[in-house]
Amino acid sequence: MTVAAIAGLYALFLAVGLIAARRARDGTAEDMLVAGRSLPLWLATLTMTATWVDGGYLLGTAEGAYHRSLISGLQGGVCFGLSLVIGGLFFARRMRQLRYTTLIDPFEARFGRKWAVVLFLPAVAGELFWSAELLVAIGSTFGAVIGVTLITAIVVSAVVVIAYTMLGGMWSVAWTDALQLGLVLAGLLIALPYALDAAGGLDAAWTAYTAARAERGGVWPPVAVNAYWTLPAVINWWDISIMLMCGGVPWNCYFQRVLACSTPRRAQWHSLLAGVLTMALTIPPLLFGVAAFGMPWSEGMRAQLEAQPAMSLPLLLVETAPPWVLLLGLGAIIGAVTSSFSSSILSAAAMISWNGAKRLWRPDLTPAQLKRLIRVMIVVLGGAAVALALRVQSVQALWFFTSDLVFVLLFPQLICALYDPKANRAGSVTAFAVSLVLRLGGGEPLLGLPHFIPYHEIWGRIAGDDAARWIDAESGVILLPFKTLAAATGMVLLPVVSRIKRAENPKDHLNGTSPNLR
Repeated sequence: MTVAAIAGLYALFLAVGLIAARRARDGTAEDMLVAGRSLPLWLATLTMTATWVDGGYLLGTAEGAYHRSLISGLQGGVCFGLSLVIGGLFFARRMRQLRYTTLIDPFEARFGRKWAVVLFLPAVAGELFWSAELLVAIGSTFGAVIGVTLITAIVVSAVVVIAYTMLGGMWSVAWTDALQLGLVLAGLLIALPYALDAAGGLDAAWTAYTAARAERGGVWPPVAVNAYWTLPAVINWWDISIMLMCGGVPWNCYFQRVLACSTPRRAQWHSLLAGVLTMALTIPPLLFGVAAFGMPWSEGMRAQLEAQPAMSLPLLLVETAPPWVLLLGLGAIIGAVTSSFSSSILSAAAMISWNGAKRLWRPDLTPAQLKRLIRVMIVVLGGAAVALALRVQSVQALWFFTSDLVFVLLFPQLICALYDPKANRAGSVTAFAVSLVLRLGGGEPLLGLPHFIPYHEIWGRIAGDDAARWIDAESGVILLPFKTLAAATGMVLLPVVSRIKRAENPKDHLNGTSPNLR
């Protein structure tokens, strides 16, 4: 029964995607990439929210609350929501006014086509690794809930999503996103009372949680040292939060929705509204995490949760919900994952097809050829994401690392490309190179990359502090804010070097042409 219901759910996704694809069947590449710049405000808001509220958002929020603290559970969802608010306040209206087609277009307009292709490498890598991580999340959830093999869950999910994304592009993705977000809301809200009831009710679960974790029960960001938060922990929390808030802006899957809106004003409002919705949707998975903490788990189940705390939400559904509610809850997770997966592969395909092929390699591509290329790239990238999900053990680590790079490398570049008329390629190259070295210098323990800049030791000498407390003994993570430092250094170097270069040679200030589909 469960397998049949999930098959029906995927059939519904495919049907909605195919119906929406009629809007793009006889249209232009603009229909595929940015929905003909005519996406209604309500639909743009829902598709943006569905993209950000992915499987990692739901599972990670519940895991953070269950395994660590309320503020740990809230960090990802709230910071992602704030990234949409930041995007709406400072970037959405301007990008839409300039009629760009992808995130990479302002880089090309300011720094030139060839360097723009270099800048899109971290953006494309981030989308690809995110796609693979989403497939791993859905495969793990299927395995925990209904025992379906990882390969089956990943391949079936990918085939369905790739099919409707390839046929309808942005229109199919937007309409299926709206359906999937509705499924997320319905599934979580209907399943939540069963989970709380099994934990003794909301009052009992909340009381037990805050009593057992008095030092972790607050929902306000840490701003001072206390019994739970050491100074390195406070600094590291803010470093990650700044990375999530600012690093959530320079993603093409975000700007595709911005650029698909009919007017600059609606582009701005869609981003602000989606930010509010994204933050509000942290509440249900957060309460699931509280319920999981108060559940009378069996010894075997508790041991499994200690080993895999990310499975707290799916296992709570299995233990507490009747079969039909379990299906709705599973459908919520499936909807969250598939909506983000479709957005990610379309986004990566758009950058490769438009900025790589059309703008640099084959400017003579006809609209029909460009549409075919976009569809081919959707299939290729979807297949690559499947291969990564099945073969690479550290997909999540790769995605985390590339997300860091998107923040460190692209956020300063985007600000200067849009708002600094004197920014040029010399400043961009210098900022990119120095920021990359500073970020890589901090290492990445999840990928086995050692640090070659001893930030903790340097800080210890400067401040007369114990260097050992600024590096996590268990994970090897340096707790100083070197990610924010790397991004801030790029933000300073880009305009400074641009002006120095411009003063040395006033004629050497490359500004490209404004690329759009018209």
